[in-house]
Amino acid sequence: MTTTSAFSALAPYGWDEAWADQFTPYVSEGLLPGRVLRVDRGQCDVFTADGVVRADTAFVTPNDPLRVLCTGDWAVVEPAGNPRYVRTYLPRRTAFVRSTSSKRSEGQILAANVDLAIVAVSLAVEVDLGRIERFLALAWESGAQPVVALTKADLVPDAATLAHLVQDVETTAPGVPVLPVSAVDGAGLDVLAAVVSGGTSVLLGQSGAGKSTLANALLGEDVMDVQATRDADGKGRHTTTTRNLLLMPGGGVMIDTPGLRGVGLWDAETGVGQVFSEIEELAARCRFHDCAHEAEPGCAVLAAIDSGELPVRRLESYRKLLRENQRIVAKTDARVRAEIRKDWKRKGAQGRAAMEAKRGRWQ
Repeated sequence: MTTTSAFSALAPYGWDEAWADQFTPYVSEGLLPGRVLRVDRGQCDVFTADGVVRADTAFVTPNDPLRVLCTGDWAVVEPAGNPRYVRTYLPRRTAFVRSTSSKRSEGQILAANVDLAIVAVSLAVEVDLGRIERFLALAWESGAQPVVALTKADLVPDAATLAHLVQDVETTAPGVPVLPVSAVDGAGLDVLAAVVSGGTSVLLGQSGAGKSTLANALLGEDVMDVQATRDADGKGRHTTTTRNLLLMPGGGVMIDTPGLRGVGLWDAETGVGQVFSEIEELAARCRFHDCAHEAEPGCAVLAAIDSGELPVRRLESYRKLLRENQRIVAKTDARVRAEIRKDWKRKGAQGRAAMEAKRGRWQ
């Protein structure tokens, strides 16, 4: 197959001239480029110009869990063989990474080369703004543009109530489109379909958020299995058990992911700052450049809290995510660990000095 025809076949999956340039060193070896559709049990499905092929991932299983082959990667595949192998993959443009729930706190890559991260949030239960902020921090850190899809909007028939919910999420997600959608009556699907067309999107959210139902509605057919959620808490079992890359009828591709019970940060300080951009902007106006926004004089953040400009919940969530991210980074970065110990000693010394001052007043 010629290079031109290969380009045409792969273009719907996101292949472009920049990817073709990166693949140039492998052309002389007769290797094939292809988009990874799914990975499971040491093998993967790859869409190539020759169609979908099954390939072994033995050559790309390093000790580093962030360098394993992932859905969305552009793979370099052998033209034939039994088994057929993926030799390597092209350097990623973006990568959506979270920390695992293991005690080793390793990073886990969920999707690669993503342009849009769609965070599905069910309106069947009370909206958890803190969880949305967590998802958005990971999305911004990945390099993708986040979008919040408020699913099951048909369960909120009152227009004023729905508008209030959208406004709450918009306040929590500065700079992020918030789209109420319903797979039941089709509301908002045309807008979301237009947003995801022409690029690569990843669909994220908890079990029961309606991701698979939403994917089916956008695809126009029942490709993904769907299971009922519990009435008590709106949660469901993992309908999707692997990450699957799906070709959208209106253009673009979408990666559907299993429901995520745990969404741990992974070196996402920049992403956290993006989510809480209004706090970062206020912090730049504090009197002291290292202001902790706790009791320091001239703190612009605390002034915004006092005036009602900044909700207390936002500041508490910001502090929580920064602390969590710092702990994760400290486990792999000796310099950060040393800075944390230094900060602990400083605060300990301040506490002891305060106690001595109190004792002096008592005597």
